[in-house]
Amino acid sequence: MSSYAAKATAPRWVVTGAAGMLGHDVMSELKAAGIEAVGLGHDDLDITDPAAVRAAVEGVAVVVNCAAWTDVDGAETAEEAATAVNGTGVRLLAAACADAGARLLHLSTDYVLPGNATEPYDEDAEPGPVNAYGRAKLVGEQAVTELLPQQGYIVRTAWLYGDNGNNFVATMLKLATQRETLDVVDDQHGQPTWSISLARRLVELGQAALEGRAPAGIYHGTATGRTTWMGLARETFRLSGLDPERIRPTTSEAFVRPAVRPAFSVLAHGRWAEAGLAPLSDWHEQLTEALATPGFLALAERARSGSTG
Repeated sequence: MSSYAAKATAPRWVVTGAAGMLGHDVMSELKAAGIEAVGLGHDDLDITDPAAVRAAVEGVAVVVNCAAWTDVDGAETAEEAATAVNGTGVRLLAAACADAGARLLHLSTDYVLPGNATEPYDEDAEPGPVNAYGRAKLVGEQAVTELLPQQGYIVRTAWLYGDNGNNFVATMLKLATQRETLDVVDDQHGQPTWSISLARRLVELGQAALEGRAPAGIYHGTATGRTTWMGLARETFRLSGLDPERIRPTTSEAFVRPAVRPAFSVLAHGRWAEAGLAPLSDWHEQLTEALATPGFLALAERARSGSTG
């Protein structure tokens, strides 16, 4: 059983997956907002343990679920294990929140969608995951919708990057010191989203939910605008003082992965208006702000000083 189960009292907010990139940032934003919260990493809470989940949720007003199986390629050969966390574990969490009267903000993904559209997917678009990870996450979404029709908030995100975890932006800056040129796919379209920006919005959404201003349902927590992975890489280089021409376009066929990636991960953001909130800012604005933070500035400095270009 979770070590958290032994605690005598529970805070108003709990963040699961708090050791991860987004969970870490949600905890930081809650602290900045003066909101009492406890962050639970995997060592603190196993969301596949029913008794531990119920103990963690008891007396809580808002649960932000950032706990997840995140190994997209690994899920192809371990779909049952991925679904245990991303599907069954979410069902346990949703059931516990229903019994406790807690609002659940559950993080999901663009991967629940087929990725073959030409216009942004709205929140009510028909799901159609193309890989095991997406199928597992869809099971979680369905559990929240079924068990928490009035208290469940599904927030889909995509192309997430930040200071406190592995991500594409950091990888590009690290590779800049190792390779003169980088081949990056230019046929997958999406919305790069800074984890801090999303964390702030999750706090705002939770507060709106508590105040009865935000209807339950699916929200799209991605930046506005769109680009490709190559576009993101080039802009990361340009903003970091590196030559963007070192990034060369290639196709998905040149980088075959165990799990198929959606070609089109651009999401619409209409539901935020129902909660009285604007969509997240443009991806370029977010990237500019993110690259001015100490962690990314340090990576950029190393990339410039050790650049092979």
